[in-house]
Amino acid sequence: MSPVIRSLLLMSLGIALLTANDAASKYLVQSHPIGQVIGLRQAATLLVLIPYMMLFSRWSALRVVDWPGQISRGVLFLIGSVFIVWSLGVLPLATAITMLFASPIFMVVLSAPLLGERIGRHRWVAVIGGFAGVLIILRPGAESFQWALLLPLLAALVNALRDVLTRRLARTETSIAILFWSNIILMAGGFATLPLGWVPVTSNAAFWFIVAGIVNGSAHFCIIEALRTGEASVVAPIRYTALLWAALLGFIVWGELPEIWLWAGATVMVGSSLYMIRAERRRG
Repeated sequence: MSPVIRSLLLMSLGIALLTANDAASKYLVQSHPIGQVIGLRQAATLLVLIPYMMLFSRWSALRVVDWPGQISRGVLFLIGSVFIVWSLGVLPLATAITMLFASPIFMVVLSAPLLGERIGRHRWVAVIGGFAGVLIILRPGAESFQWALLLPLLAALVNALRDVLTRRLARTETSIAILFWSNIILMAGGFATLPLGWVPVTSNAAFWFIVAGIVNGSAHFCIIEALRTGEASVVAPIRYTALLWAALLGFIVWGELPEIWLWAGATVMVGSSLYMIRAERRRG
């Protein structure tokens, strides 16, 4: 199997698993506090991370050079996860995931002041188009406008900050170290909400917590391996298959049907991102 095909298959599997994790989190947050969902889900993710370390890596790979950077990324990851799980509890699955597509657009805007990158004409066109897609979905001023739509948008902004910081961390930290320590911070943040009141975990809920954790860890592993073996510009468009998976799972499990405004906004957002990716490849 060629590296390109392998990376495409890994990214496709990773996005499908990540969407399944969101669906499991949406199911769990309907009966459990947000902090409990995050804490127990990330604890279950260790069922994937620890065996991976034992079989395919060394414990020295977890060595941290930049503790302030690791902690900052973990805190941003925690804040973004809170917004995501919160939005999954109050919005249809496909709607929440589509609004997260704004994250690459935010990342382009933030890369200039935080990383010193130059934003060319093509990137600005993509940014404007992406925000137009966001406005189509939000429709501020319309009767159907929901303030809850701002939750995944805030998550997209926080995730963009996290990803910009990740690019800086990658200069000194291994991928598994970034993933492992962020997971520990998320788990600690979730468990810190225990005094606020947790719901007793039934055997059924325990099963879905374990499923969510294993799927979550496996998804991030597949995505990291896809980016390691294939060009980012080649595999990045696969991320948008999440909308199809979300629409399918949302309909099967909750009977949710995405409205036409969601598809229209998603088309503009995805088209803007693909335009930027294609322009960057041609320039490269």
